[in-house]
Amino acid sequence: VTFKYDGSTIVPGEQGAEYQHFIQQCTDDVRLFAFVRFTTGDAMSKRSKFALITWIGENVSGLQRAKTGTDKTLVKEVVQNFAKEFVISDRKELEEDFIKSELKKAGGANYDAQTE
Repeated sequence: VTFKYDGSTIVPGEQGAEYQHFIQQCTDDVRLFAFVRFTTGDAMSKRSKFALITWIGENVSGLQRAKTGTDKTLVKEVVQNFAKEFVISDRKELEEDFIKSELKKAGGANYDAQTE
């Protein structure tokens, strides 16, 4: 699920099951928040992990960038349970594999390490 700006108000955005659909919303002129679920884990256990992603496009003004940081506290009142938080302005950092690997690191024990 995403949360976007309608003027200066944060409103619910879109929801969906495909991460690629979320990435398409991350254009250079918008800022938005996303609460995203990934299935992570290793050979011994699979589990759902949640990430809070703050996207700030490269063409967003400095004042809006600064306000996004304080506005994030409002989003965190709604979205309270997540494994890792990301603030991203570079589309390369939005890659699904990067987010999953960061969540896996935050997840604790990694039993796959025995086979690597």
